[in-house]
Amino acid sequence: MANLDKLTYKQKKLANRTTASEKEVERFEDLAGQWWDTEGPFAPLHRINPVRLTFIRDHLCAHFGCDVTQKKPFKNLSIIDIGCGGGLICEPLSRLGAQVMGIDAGEQNIKSSSIHATQSGLDITYEKLLPEDAAARGLLFDAVVNLEVIEHVADPEGFISACGTLVKPGGVMVCATLNRTLKSLAFAKIGAEYVLRWLPRGTHDWRLFLKPSEFCALLRGQNFTIADMKGLTYNILFDEWNLSDDLNINYMLFAKKAHIA
Repeated sequence: MANLDKLTYKQKKLANRTTASEKEVERFEDLAGQWWDTEGPFAPLHRINPVRLTFIRDHLCAHFGCDVTQKKPFKNLSIIDIGCGGGLICEPLSRLGAQVMGIDAGEQNIKSSSIHATQSGLDITYEKLLPEDAAARGLLFDAVVNLEVIEHVADPEGFISACGTLVKPGGVMVCATLNRTLKSLAFAKIGAEYVLRWLPRGTHDWRLFLKPSEFCALLRGQNFTIADMKGLTYNILFDEWNLSDDLNINYMLFAKKAHIA
């Protein structure tokens, strides 16, 4: 960690708090060896990854003026994935040319992601690290990605504060989480965990889901402007996920940080 005498007041505050939930870290640590099993407990993430990546690619290219038709449109971008798990987002971002760092609170997740990246021939920096620790180091990135993480942390406000500190002025943050609605309780919690068994029981605590208004308020408090928000919906007839205007269950946010604080 950086010398505390040289840190800003905000960095010192971040260095002295923790956003990690020990219970949640342990839950995902126990599954660390199954991240890349497309039929295992993380199968739903594999299913929605193409939609999430399309959202990320198109918005980053539009914001930074990248050519979306190029094989590596992100070649000049630095991106950090918060709560990277096994690297399911880091690897495709690396293939798109970005300089990628993935951090996670779970040591086993970092080991799993590092091994898979090496086997895939990808140069990705992985480290067991919390966003507040990364912020305390003074690390800065063009884009911060945190997908399906905030509903698992102990301190959502502190988490977004730390993530926001990692974004360069004029940079962006891409977020995804679940809405706290009766529809999400029925489908994302009861349906996904107990009926369809897409996820292990106990994966989510519905009470910790954030409404879009709550998430947007946290981002605006860190000097971000909400540029776009889309829902992720499942089409049972075609067995596929799509972006939509329905925010009632899963949703994604694209936020821009002001150039001047």
